[in-house]
Amino acid sequence: MGGPSEEETLAKAARENFPVAPGFLPAAWRDDLMAVYGFARLVDDAGDGDLADPAGTAVLLGAPTHTGDETTFRLGLLAGLERDLDRAFEAALPGTVSESPRHPLMRALVPLIGRHAVTPEPFRRLIEANRVDQTTTRYPTFESLVGYCTLSADPVGRLVLALADVATPERIELSDAICTALQVVEHLQDVAEDLARGRIYLPAEDMTRYGVTEADLAAPTADARVRELVAFEAARARTLLDHGAPLVGTVRGRLRLLLAGFTAGGYAALAAVEAAGYDVLAQQPKPDKRRLAMKAAAIFAKGR
Repeated sequence: MGGPSEEETLAKAARENFPVAPGFLPAAWRDDLMAVYGFARLVDDAGDGDLADPAGTAVLLGAPTHTGDETTFRLGLLAGLERDLDRAFEAALPGTVSESPRHPLMRALVPLIGRHAVTPEPFRRLIEANRVDQTTTRYPTFESLVGYCTLSADPVGRLVLALADVATPERIELSDAICTALQVVEHLQDVAEDLARGRIYLPAEDMTRYGVTEADLAAPTADARVRELVAFEAARARTLLDHGAPLVGTVRGRLRLLLAGFTAGGYAALAAVEAAGYDVLAQQPKPDKRRLAMKAAAIFAKGR
């Protein structure tokens, strides 16, 4: 199965804080998780301008070709992907004759849509998050950043619960806390990279509170004020993780191990940020895999 950027998109799974579809899961479940990851990565790459062949993807989706305005082009790609998402859900309906999704990573969604009680909403939220990225590059408050995470992160956890057929309102609330925490931690790891893209995910009111300017974030190393700010946001992420972690204890078996791994990935990333002295500018803090594995085992055993 080939397609514009497909291999490059899926290859990014190996660089995540925790394996997207670890080998201890049944093959069908791994396929479903990789299909969801492929969708999310494809949408992110379209929104970030990271597609290996953006022009080819636009042609494939029937989206407008590049006319010089990057934002308009990316929004057109996202609209094309949303139309392809509609095709995927239509193709999954039994007894219907409809156009197959045009992108290979979208076609990979069709089997899981047919097998599980998933709706278009979480997929649409991920697309909407990337639309927001085209026009919003700063967040005034932590609450506004959390609102963005309800689009960019929380849908992934909801999809994992739906694929396991264990989604309940209580589990969804805990999952949202974990996913928002993971997104906040990732933003802390990526401060320099995001700034290079013209984006800042550190809340503006917190930057003001700690006396941090945008110029400070462009420095080669973090000064004391930046470190204090990062430590403050890391503590917020840890609180969210602590709140959501009991989700692990509500399930059993391989799903419990998977959720323990995701949660441990957040704690390990936070530990990496702390080990760097909260200097996220000198280099991107990455979690230690041995520590991650030990933390995952502890969370699995305790159920939180």
